[in-house]
Amino acid sequence: MAKEAINWHDRAKLLTLDGRAFVNGERTWARGERKFDNLSPVDGRYLSQTARCDAADVDQAVAVARRAFDSGRWVSQAPAQRKRVLVKFADLMMQNKDELALLETLDMGKPIKYSQVVDVSLAANCIRWYGEAIDKVYGEIAPTPGNSLALITREPVGVVAAIVPWNYPLLMAAWKIAPALAAGNSVVLKPSEKSPLSALRLAELAVEAGIPPGVFNVLPGYGNEAGAALAMHMDVDCIGFTGSTRTGKQIIQMAGQSNLKRAWTELGGKSANIVCADCPDLDAAVAAAVGSIYFNQGESCNAPSRLFVEESIKDKFLEKALAMVPSYAPGDPLDEKTVMGAIVDSIQMKTVMGYIDAGRDEGAKLLAGGNAVRKETGGFYVEPTLFDGVQNSMKIAREEIFGPVLSVLSFKDLDEAVKQANDTPYGLHAAVWTSDISKAIRTSRALKAGTVHVNQYDGDDITVPFGGYKQSGNGRDKSLHAFDKYTELKTTWIQIG
Repeated sequence: MAKEAINWHDRAKLLTLDGRAFVNGERTWARGERKFDNLSPVDGRYLSQTARCDAADVDQAVAVARRAFDSGRWVSQAPAQRKRVLVKFADLMMQNKDELALLETLDMGKPIKYSQVVDVSLAANCIRWYGEAIDKVYGEIAPTPGNSLALITREPVGVVAAIVPWNYPLLMAAWKIAPALAAGNSVVLKPSEKSPLSALRLAELAVEAGIPPGVFNVLPGYGNEAGAALAMHMDVDCIGFTGSTRTGKQIIQMAGQSNLKRAWTELGGKSANIVCADCPDLDAAVAAAVGSIYFNQGESCNAPSRLFVEESIKDKFLEKALAMVPSYAPGDPLDEKTVMGAIVDSIQMKTVMGYIDAGRDEGAKLLAGGNAVRKETGGFYVEPTLFDGVQNSMKIAREEIFGPVLSVLSFKDLDEAVKQANDTPYGLHAAVWTSDISKAIRTSRALKAGTVHVNQYDGDDITVPFGGYKQSGNGRDKSLHAFDKYTELKTTWIQIG
């Protein structure tokens, strides 16, 4: 029997939206009583007043998190018990999947179907995976003389601050909080001021699952107020940040200026997607190139925004790509048929349109899109945009746009394409398409990126690390490697007799 379609507009009218912070297991307004209005990019509707937290709120939340950690109410629980709580947390997320998805779509404009199957589902899977993992992570015994025993153990760092962006609010939060909580830390999360609602609801579900009050706290607010206060705080042991490279550099500087807290960053990208003439499946390469850049309105740090196509197949490639572009026309994010939604706000909209203008001005050939659309809705929408004839020196080929804009470059020599692909301050993702396995291996080794895809793009799983080279950040989210960020290694040397 077919599932009855949900009228998401009707569902939205029934939502009770709460923009208050979540500290010590309770909702609360900012201590200074300041608030800001949260508006939806879908159609400009008013969503809620939101607590505008600042340094005073950070002081309170960090103190609460520290007391929770020192009390042992979470960290002293057996790993198997923390696992049971986190698995229940994930179950509650899935039980509240529709609500969380709706919050995500209303807050940042992505299509409701992707909020459900990507954001909420993958975030819940992340929480569950780290819950399942924590009682399977063992310490070590070092090789020592017979009169000694050396134990190498992992211990939680203490109080973890997490600052996450607006493009995948729930998923980026899960990538940070799941390994941190599983390891026994207390967490203070600052979601983006552009998309705070799902993280605030997440905190309520965490307490319902059994995470003790004070262990997981959420402070909405602006980066230069709440975010900077977390980065400078002397009692935060570790900070995990996902966002722009510019802000990531500031976070690291603040960490050094304060208590030299660990600062882990997942930053920008300008990922190169290289398609060789011997590509094994041109249709698949076209579908991946188009689908991956326009997914999430192009608001993805790993989006393959630079497409290098070997000259001999470029015309055929572009013909197929241009035939696909209309299917990504922006639509109502609350319609389950929509595949591309709204840009997050007017500021980002202006940024994207500025890059499109720069592409035209620098001589790139606009083959599709380039316009703001659906203006009558009161929301922010940009057509899927494709430029040909792009040079690697152009602004649209060098700077992260964070919008639905694809830059196409051609090449004759693969080594030159790799050289241009690496000629960027970023190194997050890259891809190569070829039938020659030796060529694929050589190219993947030569590309300076944290993840290199071969004959696909966006293949991914919680079991593999995510992060970048160069100015795309340090450390890795996802996989067991993420525990490295939120734990300390301790050596205990025991003399025997």
